[in-house]
Amino acid sequence: MSLGIVFFCVLFFGLYASKLVNLLRLPGVLGMVFVGIALGYYFGDALPPSLNEGAGFLKSLALIIILLKAGLGISRATLSRAGLPALLMTFIPCLFEGIALTFVLQALFDFDVVVAGLTGFMLAAVSPAVVVPSMLELKAEGYGSEREVPTIVLAGASVDDVIAITLFSLCLGMATTGDIAWQAVAWQIPVSIITGLLPGLALGLLLAWVFKRYNLPLVEKILLMLTLAVLLVEVGHWINAAALLGVMAMGFILLEKAEQQATELSSLFGHIWYFAQIALFVLIGLSVDVGVAIGAGATGLLAIMLGLVARSIGVLLATQFSSLTFKERLFCVIAYMPKATVQAALGGVALAAGVPEGEIILALAVMAIIFTAPMGLIGLNLFARKLLTTPQSATQASQGSEKLAP
Repeated sequence: MSLGIVFFCVLFFGLYASKLVNLLRLPGVLGMVFVGIALGYYFGDALPPSLNEGAGFLKSLALIIILLKAGLGISRATLSRAGLPALLMTFIPCLFEGIALTFVLQALFDFDVVVAGLTGFMLAAVSPAVVVPSMLELKAEGYGSEREVPTIVLAGASVDDVIAITLFSLCLGMATTGDIAWQAVAWQIPVSIITGLLPGLALGLLLAWVFKRYNLPLVEKILLMLTLAVLLVEVGHWINAAALLGVMAMGFILLEKAEQQATELSSLFGHIWYFAQIALFVLIGLSVDVGVAIGAGATGLLAIMLGLVARSIGVLLATQFSSLTFKERLFCVIAYMPKATVQAALGGVALAAGVPEGEIILALAVMAIIFTAPMGLIGLNLFARKLLTTPQSATQASQGSEKLAP
């Protein structure tokens, strides 16, 4: 099967599967993921090797697009209103789930503590590919804007991955070489965040200066922004920096320093995302091996569910002392469930590195995608607009209560 035919199938069937799933009042991305699973299941051996080589870049590019759009939609005032809960959501749920899974995997699969740790933190990462588009859609509709609930989730999810991936890498290093000490955790995470964030801020300032000084066509602005963002991510991979956080920071600074240009770019990135999401979610589906997931069995599913329980407790704790209502905190629990991108990228790393438990780890990663991504998306689709309010609906409710008052 040629690459051209595969690419046509990805776009055509991904698009119309999305429309079909929308008719069932479910998120369209579910249809895209299922198309990818079906293509991988029925044509896995016939798919061209060049697809695997390009899939990583295409997924990374799609993530860059949606994170740029996210950054272009978060102002300093909005982030300030999100406040402390946004900060606590960056690390408490991830640590709760990763640590809980470390103990659970030791008990259920007899992993040693290091292997259990690397598996736990690989499973603990929330999926920006699933969470970010949903939050942007809710922000656009005004849901949760009074206390900036979608922004809290957006900010938290972007750093959640940094912590999970860093701790996974540290545990993998100990599992394969034994040279990395636990003390390294204390500086690896902040260094990763700073080395990803600062270049993103600098590039945002540079873009703002260029866009205000030179009257570039909108297409050229998009190409320049995408080029710098891709370069930032590639360099970030080499130096283990939180590059995706830097990508969001680029958009944030551009909105602060060149608001008019940022608003124009945000609208165009929305149109580009319409096509990019098809490639992203179908390719995520293609990375899923149903047979491998079955190998994890009911025990694997139990471990994943226990991890989600621990994550939910972490979310509730992180938002305990905030001004969020219980319904809004429950929404945050649902929004932090989906897993896909990081698990698809890291699921096979331990196996490739020669970790003896690598096949089980891969099976757990695949099962996490199959189980949590649909569950989180369906949960958001069914409950988000019931748990969150718009300023208009909040005003109407207040007026209604005043009328009922004696």
